[in-house]
Amino acid sequence: MSHKRSSFSGKVGFVLAAAGSAVGLGNIWRFPYLAAKYGGGIFLLVYLILAVTFGFALMTAEIALGRKTQLSAIGAFGSLNKRFSFLGYLASIVPMIILPYYSVIGGWVMKYLAGFVTGEGAAMANDAYFGAYISKTAEPIIWFLLFMGITAVIVLFDVEKGIEKVSKIMMPILVVLILVICVYTIFSMDGALDGVAYYLKPDFSKFSIMTVVAAMGQLFYSMSLAMGIMITFGSYMKKDIRIEKSVRQIELFDTGIAFLAGLMIIPAVFAFSGGDETALGQGPGLMFVTLPKVFATMPGGSVIGAAFFIMVLFAALTSAISLMETIVSIFRDKLGIGRKPACILVFGICVALGLLSCLGYSAWSTVKIIGMQFLDLFDFLSNSIIMPITAFATCIFVGYILKPKALIAELERGGPFKARTLFTVMIKYVAPIFTLLILLSSILDVFGVVKI
Repeated sequence: MSHKRSSFSGKVGFVLAAAGSAVGLGNIWRFPYLAAKYGGGIFLLVYLILAVTFGFALMTAEIALGRKTQLSAIGAFGSLNKRFSFLGYLASIVPMIILPYYSVIGGWVMKYLAGFVTGEGAAMANDAYFGAYISKTAEPIIWFLLFMGITAVIVLFDVEKGIEKVSKIMMPILVVLILVICVYTIFSMDGALDGVAYYLKPDFSKFSIMTVVAAMGQLFYSMSLAMGIMITFGSYMKKDIRIEKSVRQIELFDTGIAFLAGLMIIPAVFAFSGGDETALGQGPGLMFVTLPKVFATMPGGSVIGAAFFIMVLFAALTSAISLMETIVSIFRDKLGIGRKPACILVFGICVALGLLSCLGYSAWSTVKIIGMQFLDLFDFLSNSIIMPITAFATCIFVGYILKPKALIAELERGGPFKARTLFTVMIKYVAPIFTLLILLSSILDVFGVVKI
């Protein structure tokens, strides 16, 4: 059974939808946390360099593969070389692992948004609130199902009617909200400017190989690389749209949001912790524990807090939509089924896996695998193991099997590909080394050989 492939209406729709995929929870809490942990300004500098080199090359390759083949990840690799069909399956595993636990965190965001809207902001500022909430059994599951359900309904409306329309509304609002909170934070909080200096001024004494490794790992997560999403989006891209220019715009949007998130969060936490850098290294707690405290001390904090979590919800939803669309596209291509049954099937699988992450903090909190709870395990397997392997194999495939010139022909539709030399060098030589470095460091870290 064949089906008509969906498409974006034009360049704006493609860029906003792809940027919506890239901008997510990784930009809002993960990027500021890593920037704080690895020296602020020096991490930011390394990330920016990697984004315009490695990130550009890999995103360009993935989008070009999708548009060239007009297929999702599994079909794309297999249609070009049957020996590399496994690579499509490997890439497809990533969104299937990420979406369920990502939706659990999305449920946490919805809970906090509801709390600020209903006046519970002061209670949420309590140190024990977050831990007490995720240790409950029923309530986190309800919020998770609600977030997952909203995502499924949007994807059900098809790409142009669903993802593109939602992204066109969400992304501009997201930018405005971040800018408002950034300005308020920097100019209204005593000590915030010290945090700005920490975040923007590179301290080269804090640079190490692990700074590069951490920045590269964040790049995968933040820019939706090595998980089949950009291949799927490329398959929906019209032939007359220039990929090179679109990728630059997506990068600018994604990196800009991450940069502003750090500029919003790090100075605020800096101000209310008295400059204590350890307060910046809380991971998810940076958003769910520290920021409610910040909002509680601010005039109009309930409104600001509600606005912030609306922003985070928008970011989480756009990424979740893209993850689910990728999985749905894979199921449709492989099983020959329509969008509706594919959405129902994906929803059922994600609910089953997501319940593991929900219960991992409550009823099954004592169950750990290699010392990790289910959510942490899924995050580690997807972001630290499978994605680097996928990226490495993609570089080998494009650089030495398919050859860069095969994709450059696709990239030159509509105009010259100005970055062809950078693209070739990164894909063939630089990117494979970096991806292997990330994989090795992740394995050594989890088994305690070396602590990142």
